[in-house]
Amino acid sequence: MKRLLPHIIFFSCLLAGSFTAGEAAAQTHGQFDTVKVYAYVTPEGDTIPYGGYLPSVEVWGHMSKKWRNYWADWTRLRNAVYVTFPYAKRASVIMNEINARLVNVSDRKQRKAIIKSREKELKKEFADKLTNLSVYQGKVLMKLIYRETGNNCYEIIDEYKGFISAAFWQTVAVLFGSNLKQHYDASGKDMDMEKIVRDVEKMYGYRSSAP
Repeated sequence: MKRLLPHIIFFSCLLAGSFTAGEAAAQTHGQFDTVKVYAYVTPEGDTIPYGGYLPSVEVWGHMSKKWRNYWADWTRLRNAVYVTFPYAKRASVIMNEINARLVNVSDRKQRKAIIKSREKELKKEFADKLTNLSVYQGKVLMKLIYRETGNNCYEIIDEYKGFISAAFWQTVAVLFGSNLKQHYDASGKDMDMEKIVRDVEKMYGYRSSAP
């Protein structure tokens, strides 16, 4: 025991000295001193102390009826745009071709012949496909035709087929809850449709017709 006593005293002195040094070191840093620590800068610009860990937090909630209805309507609109937009693009191309041919044609019979020839082509290409559209998809198609051509469907029918045909088809449209004279408001009530159309244009490489 006598031999161990000097060693015990020696180590006790070392421990006491280390505690004293630690307390002295702690006292050398005031509340306004800068202490360097490692940090990680995220791609978004946030700075997080390196070595720290924040556990992930999962929050579960129920979507309100308002938002469920909104996303249901948005999904329905998106599907309708995907189905009908190619038809609107094709119709605008053919109409531009017809208008180009009619520029210097003043004879009424010749104008009708030009329109009728392309009408047969349109019926052959789209008749079966368009008859499979729902009433809602038909409404979306009419809006997209206006977007692509700058004319509503009533004006187009009136120009190509005459006032009587335009009035007749307007009556039919109204009976089905639609309207041939509806316009396209890209920055207003049709804003969601415009966003979807722009995504479709980017996806399939269409040239935008929007102003």
